[in-house]
Amino acid sequence: MRRISLVVVVVAVTGVAGVASYMESASGQSNGDAAPIYGVKLPKGYRDWRLISVKRLTGKLKQLRAELGNDLAIKAYREGTLPFPDGAIIAALHWDEDSSVSDNQALAAGFPGLGLESTFAGFAVNAQFMVKDSKKYAASGGWGFADFTKGKPGDEALHAKCFPCHAPAKDRDYVFTRYAPTPGTE
Repeated sequence: MRRISLVVVVVAVTGVAGVASYMESASGQSNGDAAPIYGVKLPKGYRDWRLISVKRLTGKLKQLRAELGNDLAIKAYREGTLPFPDGAIIAALHWDEDSSVSDNQALAAGFPGLGLESTFAGFAVNAQFMVKDSKKYAASGGWGFADFTKGKPGDEALHAKCFPCHAPAKDRDYVFTRYAPTPGTE
């Protein structure tokens, strides 16, 4: 009888651990530090998500940016679904813009007279995330926000600026980035 009880306890503990592990992976978030205010963690596997669009910032802040989306976000973009469904996550990866003398020399040789210059993603600046959960984040338009530098979340003051910054895009469910599909490859 004791042996059966021990087996039941081991099975129960294993089951709870399995459910906890599943819940973590189902949420798509890691066990790392959570961003203040929203509690968003760095999503697992975000670097493998699909491309939504790219941006280049000029002026004093020279950056290249890529927006990625998990499967739910990409489906919503492709179908033009607004508001985005719960579970959609959008990532914005930011790098300082850099250039290469050798790339520019090759462009000048290959395309003379066009004045082409090449830039690329240099030093990683940060990664930002929007996580859709209309109930949990009702006070911020249904979105939770996070900003990570070197895998660590920024402070509360930084995160307090997220939702107000996105307010001008209310008519697009607080999302600025437009989907940029490649013609003929969808």
